[in-house]
Amino acid sequence: MNRLSELIEELCPNGVEYKKISEIYTRLKGTPITATKMKEIENIDGEIKIFAGGKTVINANEKDIPNANITRVPAVLVQSRGIINTIFYDKPFTFKNEMWAYTHNEVVSIKYLYYVLKNNVEYFRESASGMGALPQISLKVTENFKIPIPPLEVQCEIVRILDNFTKYKAELITELKARQKQYEYYRDYLLNFDDIRKLKKVKFVPLAEIADIGTGSHNTNEELEVGKYPFFVRSQEVRRLNTYDFDETAVITSGDGVGVGKIYHFVMGKYALHQRAYRIHINNEAVIPKYFYYYMKSMFLRYIKKTAVNSSVTSIRRKMLDDFPVPVPEKKIQEKIIYVLDNFETVCNDLSIGLPKEIELRQKQYEFYRNCLLTFVETGNTILTDRQTDRQTDRQTDRQTD
Repeated sequence: MNRLSELIEELCPNGVEYKKISEIYTRLKGTPITATKMKEIENIDGEIKIFAGGKTVINANEKDIPNANITRVPAVLVQSRGIINTIFYDKPFTFKNEMWAYTHNEVVSIKYLYYVLKNNVEYFRESASGMGALPQISLKVTENFKIPIPPLEVQCEIVRILDNFTKYKAELITELKARQKQYEYYRDYLLNFDDIRKLKKVKFVPLAEIADIGTGSHNTNEELEVGKYPFFVRSQEVRRLNTYDFDETAVITSGDGVGVGKIYHFVMGKYALHQRAYRIHINNEAVIPKYFYYYMKSMFLRYIKKTAVNSSVTSIRRKMLDDFPVPVPEKKIQEKIIYVLDNFETVCNDLSIGLPKEIELRQKQYEFYRNCLLTFVETGNTILTDRQTDRQTDRQTDRQTD
């Protein structure tokens, strides 16, 4: 970052001016569109991306979007409701008109704004007022937000540095995804007992014969920010509650929604459960619960796709679970499978080792440098690095000598 230090010393040694976002950037409006209409026009091959509240993003053809207001320049989208966040996007897009976006005639300044807003996202989240169960910020929260405006050369160098951090992290994530695919391949290979079944060496039994199956009684809106017990809902995220429903070893899976056949948790101890999530407690000594957890993760989705009436499965009926055929090999084979897959999962997911640890460290490093790089002071004060301080001291000494 020596180049940045030199630019700051040369172009803004006494700090920079802070200005409201509305004074510098052009605000863009979205498209009035309902969630129902978005479902109707969604097309995976569509040329326009449409952002809605939360994590909802679809593609659609422009001709199908009513009253379309398409943004065709690089912009920073402010997600103002549900999930409070910012997105930089440089391809044609639009968004529900409850949100807004900013652009500028200098692309680097748009990316610079994106990093500034990202650096202050917690401030915006704290500013969000609840509207029902969804947090929301008003337009004035960003319009009146003051940000440092260094010279364009300084903005460019900051963006270059942070882009490099982002690129490196993306490369690590790509490598981790490749490793996870490798893990899934070996997991599925280990747990495919079809050939063995043909040889009649492994018995398959319906899940209902070896497990107690049930659902919970809670709704998602009961979650607490801080709670004593894990609260399993219909997502990979584990929430919290101060009460528990079960104290056991169990496999948890989503009963409906986007997580059907894809969301699994292995729990040991006390926990609370959503009313549309299933708990599966193995009660047969011939089956090790962790072995069943891995088998279900590997085989259940393909099983329900085969048995479902429609090609897309939106919910799990109890009979699907009851009839799910589970192979029961000897315990020593189950133990070996657990050992191998535990090691694979550790390598792929444990935040204390390997690529997950590297990604976590790079994210922290990125956030640290982002905060440092974007910490300017208003005109009249000075930001000095150690190197600049030494130079200033030298200059003062020279003047006193003269």
